Amino acid sequence: MSPWAIGIDLGGTAIKAAVVDKESGILTDSRIFTDTASGPQGIVRQLAAIIADLYRAASRTIDPLNFAGVGLGAPGAVDTERGVLSYPPNLPGWSIFPLRDELQKCLKEQEQLSMQVILDNDANMAAFGEAVYGAGREFRDFLMVTLGTGVGGGIVLNRKLYRGAHGTAGEVGFMILDFEGPALHAGIRGTLEGLIGKKAIVALARRMIEASPSGSSVGKLCNHDYTRLSPRHLEYAAHEGDKVSLAVWERVGTILGVGLANVTALMDIRKFVIGGGISAAGNLIFVPALNQLRHSMLPTMHEGLELVPAFLGNKAGMYGAAALCFG
Repeated sequence: MSPWAIGIDLGGTAIKAAVVDKESGILTDSRIFTDTASGPQGIVRQLAAIIADLYRAASRTIDPLNFAGVGLGAPGAVDTERGVLSYPPNLPGWSIFPLRDELQKCLKEQEQLSMQVILDNDANMAAFGEAVYGAGREFRDFLMVTLGTGVGGGIVLNRKLYRGAHGTAGEVGFMILDFEGPALHAGIRGTLEGLIGKKAIVALARRMIEASPSGSSVGKLCNHDYTRLSPRHLEYAAHEGDKVSLAVWERVGTILGVGLANVTALMDIRKFVIGGGISAAGNLIFVPALNQLRHSMLPTMHEGLELVPAFLGNKAGMYGAAALCFG
């Protein structure tokens, strides 16, 4: 029988968890809202409860002797050896917290279950999920970039996660592209996330709409209430031929391409898996990003450059978390 594990993606809005078979993939999954107001201990209790529910349900049909453990992806800096999560950006009230040990303790005391828990950064989990089950299966080395509310990343080298000395490798959102520019992200000027995170894309679009003599059809999609403007509106308008929306995505893709060129120059990584909600814009981003990536590199570094869309969507983190349990 194939090993199985529980993979969890802890987010500021929701906790997503799945029973994953090593060979067959996700067998069943579950989702609950994250009770951020309850603080670290309250969320630990939520995690323990959803793990216990999935484990007990799965154990009725799957051999518990083949259970490989629990993998947990969390936002923020993670010390994987100590199992400590530090300052998760979308979990208010958290600082430095021994999440792994507290979860294992809660599972034992609250649910009477002794389980091994592996903790890692959520972007790393997503990258590893794509490496094992998704778009990165054919790549030995690649960078996964997640484009959403923020910009995250995970590095896979020689088919293994590269975390760096302190567990923060792959944080491409903090890469600085314009150190004197007006865009601020976490108090730092000109970061990739500050330039093409969700809020930055919407702000760019509003500036370009205001500057356009002919305006933009995207206004009709948000009833001309630009406080409701979203990347999805811009995506739809661009596919309908709206020039301003097309120009916004061209700019976003170009900025992304410059960031990826820096990664290639530094690490000789030439394969990129692009995921996250914003990546649904597809070739509106991918084409200018690849063009700019090539333009920003020496011709001798063009060989093997490739951008591909992530395959697993919002399940990548659960897949990767479980896959780490399989060794």
